[in-house]
Amino acid sequence: MKKLFTIVTLITLCVTAFAQNGRDLYNKYSDLPGTEAVYISPAMFRMIGKIPDVEFQDESVNFAPVIKSMTGFYVLNATDPKIGADLYADVRKFIDGGNYELLMEAKENGEVARIYTVGDEQTVTSLVILAQEKSETAFIAIDGKMDRAQLEDLMAKAASE
Repeated sequence: MKKLFTIVTLITLCVTAFAQNGRDLYNKYSDLPGTEAVYISPAMFRMIGKIPDVEFQDESVNFAPVIKSMTGFYVLNATDPKIGADLYADVRKFIDGGNYELLMEAKENGEVARIYTVGDEQTVTSLVILAQEKSETAFIAIDGKMDRAQLEDLMAKAASE
C-alpha cells in the first residue's frame, strides 16, 4: 500500500510540475532576447473596474464590460524563430492539457491564428490566442470571469468591423 501511495504521489507531483498557465509561460519567455512581453496585473483591472465606463474614441465596440471582468492579461511576441517554435509547442501543451475549446481559426498565406476558451455555458475563465507566421509567434492569455454572451457579442462586432 505504501508503494502504491508513493507512486500515485510521484505521478501527481510530475503532472503538476509540468502544468502551465499563462503566467508560467509569460515568466518562462518574457525575459528572453527576441521576445516582446506585456503583463497587466489584477490590480490594474481592479482600478479600471472603478471607472464608470471605458469608451474608446471612434470605436463602435464597447470593451468596458469584458475589461472590468479580467484578472490577468499576458502577451508574448517571439520574433526569434527558435524561441517562437518553443513557445508554440509550450502553448499547445498548455491548451491540450487545459480542456480548452477551439473558438475560432483563421489561416492565410502560411499564417494561422486560433482562439481558445475554457469555462462553462455562462462564463469564460480563460481566453487564449495563439498566432504563428514564419518569423513570429504571438501568445495572448486573458484570465477572469468574463460573461460568455458579452464576449461573443464583442467578438462578433469586432469581426464585422
